[in-house]
Amino acid sequence: MLLAIDAGNTNTAFSIWDGEKFLCTMRTSTHHARTADAYFTWFATLINHYGIEPNITGVVVSSTVPRVVWNLRVFADRFFDCRPLVVGKPDCLLPVAPRIDLGTVAGPDRLANAVATHARHGGDSMVVDFGTATNIDVVAHDGAYIGGVIAPGVNLSLEALHQGAAALPHVDVTQPDKVIGTNTVGCIQSGIFWGYVSLVKGLVQRVKDEYGLPMKVVGTGGLAPLFEQGDHLYDVIDHDLTMHGLVHIYEYNKEQGNI
Repeated sequence: MLLAIDAGNTNTAFSIWDGEKFLCTMRTSTHHARTADAYFTWFATLINHYGIEPNITGVVVSSTVPRVVWNLRVFADRFFDCRPLVVGKPDCLLPVAPRIDLGTVAGPDRLANAVATHARHGGDSMVVDFGTATNIDVVAHDGAYIGGVIAPGVNLSLEALHQGAAALPHVDVTQPDKVIGTNTVGCIQSGIFWGYVSLVKGLVQRVKDEYGLPMKVVGTGGLAPLFEQGDHLYDVIDHDLTMHGLVHIYEYNKEQGNI
């Protein structure tokens, strides 16, 4: 079995792949001070809850927070006796190298998204990923990551609004009944929901115009289904896109004899 770990700025997800499907996905908050022992205690408790007896033979990691990688390496080595494959490191091979500015380092989650999108949905595509940041990843016909867009994430914008304006409350992200709010909460919900619908729709169209070819739009991230309610933003929603990308990258490295 393969353990795929995606450490984002806010949460870290652990998924167990049995060769055909994900048996489960578990999430914990991302914290650079969390030790390998703490990861295993949490991991073992949840695995017992799910009733899974995993035989982990490989680990692949994507992390946008460099400081957590060390403890994840120790976690994999100490408890599964394997050296994890870390996406974005020089020893991790990609099916197609990214084509971006020389000296630029693409986020490992974006690389994983590009690989999964090409494998599952084809090239000439873009991914709209709702995470801590709202990212658009552009995937060429051959599967190369060729750049994209980074915008503030939905929850990040809400938190900044709450902290920067003392009189404004923190509200949940939801689709409001109408655009014109008649109270403070309704006004904020409208601004966030319809503002992000318009942001995504506008950016998607500009990316298509600049790319110059028909493109498939793939939505992912926890909030992707919510914003689809406001307008037709994507051609397909793929909830486990990044994890599938990690699996594909691991299998590619295995085929190449790199692990």
